Amino acid sequence: MRLALFQPDIPGNVGAILRSCACLGVPLDLIEPLGFPWDDKRVRRSAMDYYERVEITRYPGWESFRAARPGRIVLMTAHASVPITAARFEADDIIVMGSESGGAPAHVHDEAALRVRIPIVPGLRSLNVSVAAGIAMHEALRQTGGLP
Repeated sequence: MRLALFQPDIPGNVGAILRSCACLGVPLDLIEPLGFPWDDKRVRRSAMDYYERVEITRYPGWESFRAARPGRIVLMTAHASVPITAARFEADDIIVMGSESGGAPAHVHDEAALRVRIPIVPGLRSLNVSVAAGIAMHEALRQTGGLP
């Protein structure tokens, strides 16, 4: 199981996701460009001392990410028809989260073997990406027996 962030915009969200990845034992892939300098203090402030406990790999773009990580893509998106409660995760899935400002582009949607949404109250757009990532990782690990 891996988590990939597609061109994240907000350093505090990435830091919070790093902390969740550390606590759940999930490696993190960052697909550039990032919307902030990687050495932004807000990343480390949000991740706290968990930063060093995460396997982080950065990729200059989607193509290099897919060349290195050819596994099954599970895209978390508010536009999916499959709710997370009906999704069936596999132990080697790569859960992809789109950017905060633009989500995931069409080519990422096209490559996803599974597109999943987290049900929320009607009329609201979406959860914060770091909250959604934590929910997705936990459910995927629960289903596949990978919880710490």
